[in-house]
Amino acid sequence: MTAANIQTLIGIFAYLLMIIAVGLWYARKSNSGIEEYFIGKRGLGPWVTAMSAEASDMSGWLLMGLPGVAYFTGSGEAFWTAVGLFAGTWINWQIVAKRLRNYSQLAGNAITLPEFFSNRFHDKKNVLKIIAATIILAFFSIYVASQFVTFGKMFTYVFNADSYYSVMVIFGAGILLVYTLLGGFLAVCMTDLIQGILMFFSLLAVLIFGFVFSGGFGGIGARIGDISRFLDIFGIATPSMQDGVQVVVNGAPQFGEGADYSLLSIFSCLAWGLGYFGMPQVLIRFMAIEKASKIRKSKLIAIVWCFISLFAAVAIGLIGRAYFPNLLTTASDAEKIFLYLTTDFFPPLIAGFVLSGILAASMSSSDSYMLTASSSLANDLFKTFSKKASEVTVMWVARIAILIVTVFATIIALSGKQSIFRIVSYAWAGFGAAFGPLIIFSLFWKRTTLPAAAAGMLTGGIMVILWKNVISTLGGAFAIYELLPSFILSSIVIFVVSLLTKTPSMEIQKEFNEAKAAH
Repeated sequence: MTAANIQTLIGIFAYLLMIIAVGLWYARKSNSGIEEYFIGKRGLGPWVTAMSAEASDMSGWLLMGLPGVAYFTGSGEAFWTAVGLFAGTWINWQIVAKRLRNYSQLAGNAITLPEFFSNRFHDKKNVLKIIAATIILAFFSIYVASQFVTFGKMFTYVFNADSYYSVMVIFGAGILLVYTLLGGFLAVCMTDLIQGILMFFSLLAVLIFGFVFSGGFGGIGARIGDISRFLDIFGIATPSMQDGVQVVVNGAPQFGEGADYSLLSIFSCLAWGLGYFGMPQVLIRFMAIEKASKIRKSKLIAIVWCFISLFAAVAIGLIGRAYFPNLLTTASDAEKIFLYLTTDFFPPLIAGFVLSGILAASMSSSDSYMLTASSSLANDLFKTFSKKASEVTVMWVARIAILIVTVFATIIALSGKQSIFRIVSYAWAGFGAAFGPLIIFSLFWKRTTLPAAAAGMLTGGIMVILWKNVISTLGGAFAIYELLPSFILSSIVIFVVSLLTKTPSMEIQKEFNEAKAAH
């Protein structure tokens, strides 16, 4: 290991020690009960709410996955994905945040998303809670795995040895396990605040230095302007591939003529925005803010952060192709472009702090996924079947659940160095289609019924799996991102089944009207 590697690692480990210290500090406050451990007693301020929601949402794919897509195939897919995500973020904060904050408290002071669904529809048999918790456990395990892949890729680059991949996946999992187990929701949110800020400035630093070192607009345009459809948001570059690797001739990466980025493909990318309505890690932040009146300030912070961060991530990928034109020759390797730019631009110790932005992105998401999954198992499954269990017992079950999810996700991450972007897209679709339509209907249509809620969740979750693994293989129009058709079908099922089943009770309608009128 070189001296530069050691200095980079010092910067990274200094950051990790700080995060663990924050987790230990909040461990003192998070063990008074399950409401404190799972939702921080609804005491989050606007800055923590906004930064925690966005940092836990964006994950490691923001610094690795999205720039990787832009580096490998140009601006088309990356640009429209970013547009969809930004639109989804804004709409979610605009129409869902305040209503969900008020309604979740009115509906039996629900502290998890499955519990909100169950309380909202007065589900005495806890059918909705069980279905929702099962979906969360299944898809969050995939999500956590994607973040552990990020850990592995980053450290194999720092150590310059693929043999370290497995070791660092396990190491990253262990770090996350420590502070999430000890600190609960408050530790997760406070570390997310730090990590969101670090992600933001890491992106800006690499973007600014990359722009300058690549010669500004003129230099960048001269280097990538001739790549067919690379800068065309309505087109997509087509790398010339041989045995899964891009062909390089005399130092120049080879591309085909490019292709149109079809309207169907654009809709697939924009559909990413639909996922926000069903993201448990974001929705729980809406439920946890101290007062609904503070959501307006949180919304502004979140939207500004999101816009700048997404723009920077896409731009870094494009600049990376100009600066390192032939360095990364597979879609998976392209996700390391942020790493290469960082270590080339900055002294090793500073690079370590900047690279910690990737760890921040991964950790801020993973800890949220782990805590949400554990709360679903402990509060929504275990507590449902063990009604006499004490809060201390429920919290211990939650910690055991965190351990189980971590081990399972680690096994998935160790099975292969897959594309972070593709892993995340699958889990994102699962949550978006299973929960997104139901959140909208439950908050804005009082005629929504319990049977319709169950049918909608099952339809959305199952269709994502079927569409991804069966229907999309037919090609053509069926190759659209699985979230869009699954979201639409789930919405149709909720609407139709609601009309075919008994009108909700007057008590449920009264709660709905109170939530609608709350400020």
